[in-house]
Amino acid sequence: MALRSRSPGPADATPAAMAEVALESLYAEHYLSLVRIATLLLRDHAAAEDAVQDAFVAMHAAWPRLRSVDAAGPYLRQVVVNRCRSRQRHLQVVDRNQASPLPDAPSAEDSAMVRLDRRDVMHAIAGLPIRQREAVVMRYYADLSEAEIAAAMGCSRGAVKSHASRGLAALRRALEPR
Repeated sequence: MALRSRSPGPADATPAAMAEVALESLYAEHYLSLVRIATLLLRDHAAAEDAVQDAFVAMHAAWPRLRSVDAAGPYLRQVVVNRCRSRQRHLQVVDRNQASPLPDAPSAEDSAMVRLDRRDVMHAIAGLPIRQREAVVMRYYADLSEAEIAAAMGCSRGAVKSHASRGLAALRRALEPR
């Protein structure tokens, strides 16, 4: 499907055309931040991009059922987190059923991640349980509110506080000088 290079005018403002323009705007506004969140959750840039692309495909399919355009951002964030969880579950099943695990090989993205933050912090974040990692990344990296995080994670604000608190405590322990 080719994207149109111009915005629809009032004469051709069909619901499909308006949805296309709105989706293009959402993509321009949210794509990079969603990829960053997904990269930190999955520790794999290519898988993160796939998760975000899948979220936009889901958004396109769900557009007619969307209550308001304001709900699109939180919906996208929740879909990305859910896609990351699904990917993590899939990888856990693969790891359990793999005869001999392959050694980790550094990827090209590793050097980019090292520049974003110190290697030991990234390693400590990677060692957190998934729910704690989600809460810490969305709160302190993406700077989302507890309510936004709760919506994306599908849990209560109290659970977000608990996960974030436990995650920070684990990070402190992991990063303390020996």
